[in-house]
Amino acid sequence: MEHEVGGTFSASLAGVLVRRRGLLAAVGLVLAVFSVGQASRLEFSRSIETMFDRGDPALPPYRRLGRTFGSSEVVLAIYDDPQLFTPAGLDRLREHSRRLAAIDGVASTMSLADTPLGDRVIDLETSPAARRLVKLMEGYAIGADHRTAGIVAVLESTASAEADVRGEAASRAAAIDAIRDLVGQLPGGLVAGEPVMMRDGFALLQRDGNLLGTAAGLLAAGVLLVLFRSVRWVIVPLAVVLLALWSTRGLLAVAGLKLTMVSTMLSAMITVVGIATVTHLIVEFRRQREQGFSSVVAMERTLAVLLWPVAGAIATDMIGFGALVASRVGPVHDFGIMTALGAAMVLVAVLLVVPFLAVAGRLDADPRRVPGEGALERALDRVVRRIVRRPASTLAVAGCLAAVAMLGIPRLEVETDFTKNFRASSPIPAAYDRVETRLGGAGVWDVLVPIEGDVDAATLVAIDRLESRLRAIEVAGPEGPRPALTKVMSVADLVAAVSPLSLERLSDSALGNWLVGKSVAVMRDRLPGMTRAVIGRDPADGSTWLRVMLRARERQPAEAKRAIIDEVREVVAGEFPADAGGRAGEVTGFFVLLASLVERMVADQWLTFTLAALGIFVMLSLAFRSPLIAAVALVPNALPILLVLGLLGWIGRPVNMGTAMIAAVSMGLSVDSSIHYVTAFRRRLDGGQAVAAALAAAHQTAGRAIVFSTLALVVGFLALCTSSFIPTVSFGALSCLTLAGGLAGNLVVLPVLLSLFPCRNCAESR
Repeated sequence: MEHEVGGTFSASLAGVLVRRRGLLAAVGLVLAVFSVGQASRLEFSRSIETMFDRGDPALPPYRRLGRTFGSSEVVLAIYDDPQLFTPAGLDRLREHSRRLAAIDGVASTMSLADTPLGDRVIDLETSPAARRLVKLMEGYAIGADHRTAGIVAVLESTASAEADVRGEAASRAAAIDAIRDLVGQLPGGLVAGEPVMMRDGFALLQRDGNLLGTAAGLLAAGVLLVLFRSVRWVIVPLAVVLLALWSTRGLLAVAGLKLTMVSTMLSAMITVVGIATVTHLIVEFRRQREQGFSSVVAMERTLAVLLWPVAGAIATDMIGFGALVASRVGPVHDFGIMTALGAAMVLVAVLLVVPFLAVAGRLDADPRRVPGEGALERALDRVVRRIVRRPASTLAVAGCLAAVAMLGIPRLEVETDFTKNFRASSPIPAAYDRVETRLGGAGVWDVLVPIEGDVDAATLVAIDRLESRLRAIEVAGPEGPRPALTKVMSVADLVAAVSPLSLERLSDSALGNWLVGKSVAVMRDRLPGMTRAVIGRDPADGSTWLRVMLRARERQPAEAKRAIIDEVREVVAGEFPADAGGRAGEVTGFFVLLASLVERMVADQWLTFTLAALGIFVMLSLAFRSPLIAAVALVPNALPILLVLGLLGWIGRPVNMGTAMIAAVSMGLSVDSSIHYVTAFRRRLDGGQAVAAALAAAHQTAGRAIVFSTLALVVGFLALCTSSFIPTVSFGALSCLTLAGGLAGNLVVLPVLLSLFPCRNCAESR
């Protein structure tokens, strides 16, 4: 019957695809060869700047910091030496510092052994200058216990994100690895700092991107093998996935796009979309074969029946993924482009590969019935009968669960501690714990202050006043209020350490300015690296800037970080408002950028979720020619997402980068099942069946395929839970939950809504 094999266009196109299957397979092979060659050029961007929108107001101060003071990327190497404050201990420190400075990629080093006092810096009992210098460096390059030695290694500047190339990334990683190897040989030696954290994070992600995508595909394929017991029908979805994946990577390379922090999940996303699509084809092809049709005819009829729902499902995937393009966070924006392109290439791969592989030869041609499928058939039948009898009570229960869970959404918290992105077994959390304990704080950030002309006494007094206010900022601690900033250091502190007069005694006079100028000259001669780090000239406009280097505890709640950053900005704005040229004090650095990154992702989550829902609603309204049916199809897929997010709020689980993308992505994935179900229901309804009979038929065809595909997807996504990067784990785990919730929604809530709003008079789009 016509309604069994789709509309005229679907049937005609299906016939062309099956008749031309050899030519299409050849085109697919050429596309694969071309894509593999191009994909080898695909680069992985490690720049933190690529994590933000190019117009983000946080980037100009960060770029100015790099231009004016050289590299702002600092690796802190620490080790234990109980004899640090002895000549032998100082000699060891000097030698370690020299060896670190000799590493390719290290611009300079600074330690207690590099002060103008030389060995006299450890003479604390008789030298006031030594006491001042040691006090200055405590919490920065030495611990207050005077046995924790620190060496600050400043990495060489690299090109901007636009010019980033593989060689520079490899050189930066090699420098960090060399530092880690050298320091690891010292007693209690370890390295910390944002560059180390970013390097390890990107290394894990790059490894996971290949490993987890492969694991997800193999796990999902294993599920299909167990379910259908057919090697051919394992090869078919894997071929679709591989062609879609490599063609996507090839197109990304041709377009000049780069993989980023979250795009390592691209392989897994393409895998699950491909597996889900082919699973529906398997179930329908098996049904057609059971009716006695040959393989060729069965494949033609399968494509005729499923061509529209498959294309519609891919379109909703593209809309859901594409909604991420609206994000202001660079990696999320790029991930939206990549996954939308990947979903489109799944459809291309299906059309090129499936008709040929499904009917080529006679060996293992048919997928078999799933073990226990009879029990599943009876269970599906019981579910739909109960739903039809008691739709109101089913909706009431679902509504109550949703309402209670969604009350937890306002309780969601944001995880801004980047060290929490690594497993406890990783060296990063241990290193940061040591730094936070021994040196006070591992969060490095800066205040930039514009000045006119040279540094004079008035400038130093103003900087000293700013520092005093910054040191006075407090946060709540376990034993009461404590300083929010563990270290505040600027040119004023360096002058105070080398000048015979205190800052309080300097005045804005010829003598005072002469003393300041003389002190700065001494600093440039005896502390060149540190002086360049606090006094710089911006080559972009020739302006002079002073840098106040700040340290804060990295491992603290997001709310505390926000409060500290906001208060520092308020103090800086009060002390150094915009001058006649429009220049004002600026707050920037890794600590600030990373603290705001996840918050922006979470803020964008609701925007991207809304755009995904609206886009899918419009597409379904046009496809089904019924806004009512489109709304009905959205409800069972939106509810699980809101339920999962609300549950996170109730249990107090912080939201990280992986969680922040789950809403739009899950909406695109789970609504696929609704399209297949509604299409099957409407086909039977238009064929003259009653609502109850149409629902029962949809449950046994599309519903059965939904169960199989969801099982394969959940098992595939479980591969992400083995990642060493916690946001990837969160994304995988929450995807499993939302997909499972979508399964329940499509088998319970969707039939209820269709029984209440069948929309008999709506024309079907084929």
